[in-house]
Amino acid sequence: MRPTIAPLRFGANYTPRSQWMHAWMSLDLDEVRRDFEALAELGLDHVRIFPLWTVLQPNRTLIRAEAVDDVRSVVEAAGELGLDAGVDVIQGHLSSFDFVPSWLFTWHDKNMFTHPDALSGQAELVRRLGEALRDEPNFLGFTLGNETNQFSARNHPSPWPVTEAEAATWITTLLDAAREAAPGVPHVHSEYDAAWYMDGHGFTPRLASRLGDLTTVHSWIFNGTAQKYGGRSTASDRHAEYLIELARAFATDPARQIWLQEVGAPSNCLTPEQTPDFLEATLRSVARTQDLWGVTWWCSHDVSRSLADFPELEYTLGLVDQDGLAKPIGRRFAELIPELRERRAAPPRTLGIVVEVDGEETPVSRDAMSPGGAIFQAWVDACEAGVDPAFVTSADAAKPEVLAARGITELVRPELDHVTYSSQNTVV
Repeated sequence: MRPTIAPLRFGANYTPRSQWMHAWMSLDLDEVRRDFEALAELGLDHVRIFPLWTVLQPNRTLIRAEAVDDVRSVVEAAGELGLDAGVDVIQGHLSSFDFVPSWLFTWHDKNMFTHPDALSGQAELVRRLGEALRDEPNFLGFTLGNETNQFSARNHPSPWPVTEAEAATWITTLLDAAREAAPGVPHVHSEYDAAWYMDGHGFTPRLASRLGDLTTVHSWIFNGTAQKYGGRSTASDRHAEYLIELARAFATDPARQIWLQEVGAPSNCLTPEQTPDFLEATLRSVARTQDLWGVTWWCSHDVSRSLADFPELEYTLGLVDQDGLAKPIGRRFAELIPELRERRAAPPRTLGIVVEVDGEETPVSRDAMSPGGAIFQAWVDACEAGVDPAFVTSADAAKPEVLAARGITELVRPELDHVTYSSQNTVV
């Protein structure tokens, strides 16, 4: 018997209604409470917050006490409204903008993942925030940073490349600092889907699924899924489920929980009328997966049109609009939460799609896992045939005891091909 686990969690990634993340430069707690009240009214139980790295640590040896206090105050404000709060530390990258302190680039260029000074500075920031937050009863733990792997991706304008071993060292160094400073709560790391879809990328499925206390998944259909299959296709509606099942294939703990930490309804793929139905299809799809921790929607509030230069889709992703009113997508979220919070038995997944891996358990072709690739297509074909597929690595496919434990009785081995992975979130 699997252990009984808590009800599903439903929350939002917090984008302040006034001044977006720039609000951290001069925090107004009354506005924060106003924003959190709107989210609590929707029935959400948690938020994920993003204090800017440039505000917290403008110099490697200057961690601003006022900024740390602001983070604690926002966590406390969430608690006043009955919301738990997870905190991202290294911000890092948000909505196509990079927030990197000046001690890391141009004349002072240091690879944030590998330079000893850069690594020690980030670890100290994690420790300082952990010491400030560890006694807050609604503190959900740290995410090391939001999709920080994008800084190492080959398509970044100024990449800091890493090997898998170097990425692992960065992750474990900061996780160790988090656990030392704030024990007893789960600490995680997050990647955008290059970890799953980009060959040669140093952040790998193995790291995503084995390091940290939960696996986090970020699902966006502007990565080629909607472009190739349509915004309201099976592929798009079940893309988050697809990533969750990929993550399960690479985990060594069969009961490891997975957090759908980011998923949204982008306007470059969906019409406004389609977004509530897309949200519902996504939530119903992922609620059927085993060991899901919860869902954190991107995002809480629309970005203000008074702010310039965001990709167009970023202005429309909120559950709540700029007048503080719940949008149709927010109202649909509120309607579904009471029903979906209570867990149901997950369907059996007897069909296993094999992901070929090398001796280091890295996929031989991550391209084949990306939208339109052979592995992705095998998933779509199975779903459209009425089957709920699983994934299994080629290493585990050779182990009858692993297949039996997962209930997999049939294997499909897609013939690997080459497609071009692309993501459209940073097109301005």
